[in-house]
Formats: sequence, structure tokens, C-alpha cells
Amino acid sequence: MLKGLGGLGDMAKIMKQAQEMQSKMAELQAGMDKINVVGQSGAGMVVATTSAKGELKSLEIDQSLFRPEDKEVVEDLIVAAIKDAQAKAAEAHQAEMAKLTEGLGLPPGMKLPF
Repeated sequence: MLKGLGGLGDMAKIMKQAQEMQSKMAELQAGMDKINVVGQSGAGMVVATTSAKGELKSLEIDQSLFRPEDKEVVEDLIVAAIKDAQAKAAEAHQAEMAKLTEGLGLPPGMKLPF
């Protein structure tokens, strides 16, 4: 079809691959809301659940932590659980991106989106 145009045939192929990748990226981003990860702190006394995008979905706190003198400890445990869940969300996101980009032949360590 584009045989006589030299490298333009390759360019058309690359553009098609880029469009397919863009479509897959949109699907992946939409799917990140459906993947839930759980972070914990205080040996499971505080549990935070986030989407793979890092959006906090729920927070569970063990009833034994509800004493006024432990307020600061509980607050620290909540922050730690949320950070744990967000870190796991980032890992889940990277794993999904790796699945998407594994067939592209990108150099190791190259991350998308650019």
C-alpha cells in the first residue's frame, strides 16, 4: 500500500500502535477505580482501603483504640495505614502498566505516561 513511500509505511504502523496504546491506557485508567488495595498499621488495628489510583475508599478502626488518652496514637496509625494503602496502590498501578507495555519493547525502567 505505502510501498513506494519508504519510511512512511513504518510511520503509519507506529501511529496505529500509538492509537491502540492510547485506547488501552484509557481502559487501564478506568479500571484503576475497580482495583482495591488494603493498607494496615498497628498490627491490623487500623485498615485503610484505597483504589489503585490512591483514592481512599474505606477506613476501619479497631474499637480498642477509642480511648481519649490514645488520640494521637490513633491519628498516627490512621496516617500510617493510609500511606501503606497508597504505596500498595502505586505498586498495583505500576503492575498494571507493566502488563500493558510489555509488548512494546520499551527500554527497562522507562515509565508511561511520559
